[in-house]
Amino acid sequence: MNIKETNKTVAEIILKNNEEATALLGQFNCNLKEITKEFPTKIIARGDVIRIEGAPDDVERLRSVFDNLLDIIETNHVPAVTDVRYMIEKIKDGKTVRGVLSDVVQVTHWGEEIRAKTIGQLRYVNAIEENDVVFAIGPAGTGKTYLAVAKAIDYLKQEKVKRIVLIRPAVEAGEELGFLPGDIQEKVNPYLRPLYDAIYDMLPGREVEWLKKDNRIEIAPLAFMRGRTLNNSFIILDEAQNTTQAQMKMFLTRLGLHSHAVITGDITQIDLEHDRSGLVTAQAILKEIDGIEFIYLDKTDVVRHSLVKKIISAYATAEEKTRREQAE
Repeated sequence: MNIKETNKTVAEIILKNNEEATALLGQFNCNLKEITKEFPTKIIARGDVIRIEGAPDDVERLRSVFDNLLDIIETNHVPAVTDVRYMIEKIKDGKTVRGVLSDVVQVTHWGEEIRAKTIGQLRYVNAIEENDVVFAIGPAGTGKTYLAVAKAIDYLKQEKVKRIVLIRPAVEAGEELGFLPGDIQEKVNPYLRPLYDAIYDMLPGREVEWLKKDNRIEIAPLAFMRGRTLNNSFIILDEAQNTTQAQMKMFLTRLGLHSHAVITGDITQIDLEHDRSGLVTAQAILKEIDGIEFIYLDKTDVVRHSLVKKIISAYATAEEKTRREQAE
């Protein structure tokens, strides 16, 4: 991209090609329409040239929005309207946004850098840093659990908390613990495996075992939380769509002094047979409370195999068709 200033109140943004222009402006110019609602400037988009006219401060801030969106496009992500709104909000607040997708959240023990790869994931990471309780709701593959574990380890290393508590409800596809072989630990381990996978990615096995023995890391089923108060802790409740309303209330009231909680789940994958999901209820009850933020991720935030996005879209289309047929 080449930017040519013609005077103090006019700037031209020269794009690489029509494809970049289409990605930047959005389908049917939806991104451009969102931008023009927020800035009192004149924007003329013709081919691969965008001309901005207005007050110097507005032109500069608007250029920052376009610069940041072009950075996103460079990562092969097509900006959505939600991305545009996020950029506008941050820039209007005077915050530096450019290059944020390159910020490292954590490093695996073999040296691979973990960072937010989409704007949705970036909003998620920022929400964790800015709030004591964060709900992350979205489909599989959007990094809900992985990024939460990465931030938990970061907080532990920086001594912002004294321990990490990773929790999952022991409910999966209608199975019950009583029907599984082994003692209680052997029964719950299969449910906790995804949490183990994430944490062993980021810390060497010996260090994880030492931290567990020292009670700095605890991985347990949700039922083990009853009656406890968790101070100075980073607590992650994974697969929260499979909590009942009573279990969700119980979990949230375990939060002690100087603690942070991240609750993750996918409300399209509820395995409860009778009770209403505590995660669904929490959205309605807690959405107006300061210090609690809900982050919604979608298929554009999926960072697994490229086929995963297509699979999610196909299921969403099929489910919507079924709903329409049932409504007729």
